[in-house]
Amino acid sequence: MGKSLGVAQMSRIAVVLFNLGGPDKPDSVRPYLFNLFNDAGIISIQMPSFARWALAKFISIRRAPVSRRLYEHLGGGTPLLPNTEEQARALEDTLAAVLAPEDESKTFVAMRYWHPLADETVREVAGYRPDKVVLLPLYPQYSTATTRSSFEAWNRAARAEGLNVPTRAICCYPSEDGFVSGIADLIAETLSEPRFEHPIRILLSAHGLPERIIKGGDPYQWQMEMTAAAIVKRLEQRAGLPPFEAVLCYQSEVGPLRWIGPSTKSEIQRAAADGCALVIVPIAFVSELLETLVELDIEYAGFAEEHGVPAYVRVPTVSVGESFIGALSNMVKEACAREDPLSSPLGPRICPDAWTKCAFESFALER
Repeated sequence: MGKSLGVAQMSRIAVVLFNLGGPDKPDSVRPYLFNLFNDAGIISIQMPSFARWALAKFISIRRAPVSRRLYEHLGGGTPLLPNTEEQARALEDTLAAVLAPEDESKTFVAMRYWHPLADETVREVAGYRPDKVVLLPLYPQYSTATTRSSFEAWNRAARAEGLNVPTRAICCYPSEDGFVSGIADLIAETLSEPRFEHPIRILLSAHGLPERIIKGGDPYQWQMEMTAAAIVKRLEQRAGLPPFEAVLCYQSEVGPLRWIGPSTKSEIQRAAADGCALVIVPIAFVSELLETLVELDIEYAGFAEEHGVPAYVRVPTVSVGESFIGALSNMVKEACAREDPLSSPLGPRICPDAWTKCAFESFALER
């Protein structure tokens, strides 16, 4: 008798996309802000939990009216969740083509500060009864204020739910090829249009962080510089693009703290003084949200016009672009094949030792 052929065992893979979340209607603005400012990763001052709760309550009540007015431009709430859900569906479709035939996957969305929150998504994932979970932040650049905060929220919720299955986490992908290509393609498409009669300056705009967070060892700014350098290199390799200058800058400063710079607003002013046309490119956001649709498209566009910038064009986020979704699917596939619970498509720890809050240093404490 011949040998019987073995049958590959099916594996069910739950892929969880992390994003910040945002209010879906005007009444959600204040509780969303409370959740945001009640996170120790956002306000990193050491204080008792009751004091943090009281401070978050105060800030959210004070800021809610201003935030509501901003969200009015978007119909009262952010489109971030629908956009993220669209990315999840696109990723699920792509994974069906790249995973092994015996594997199946299902994508889930977990938001950090508004629904669906981690505990809600953990229950959904538990109901799927996966053999493996892959945590995939939609923050390409690692920070304690985004990725680590989301990991911690997930770990707490998973422990509370009793979800105890092999879990793989992808920490960062600041210069991953598909992510960088997706942004470079969008910039090149914009530059190829015959609309620029002045010198072109590209502002690679990222969400800012207070300086004290970076000085505390957070690698976010260092990784952002990796992203910017990779995008510029990719553009310089393309033939037929007009001459340009590129600058990394930071938006969304709030409050009296010192923030990392240069600020996007100061770079808009400098471009006006130099007579440069501006191409604004969000490189920390992969989905459209308040910071792109209102801050960049309305507030900063008006600021540029007031200061006499000759042209102001905003490049869209990578969203569901084929290159970016393909990059996400490859990262999931690679993470599933690894034994290490933490990985990056760029290899082992990429952050220099000076960045003591690197995921590869801090994640070991959380397993």
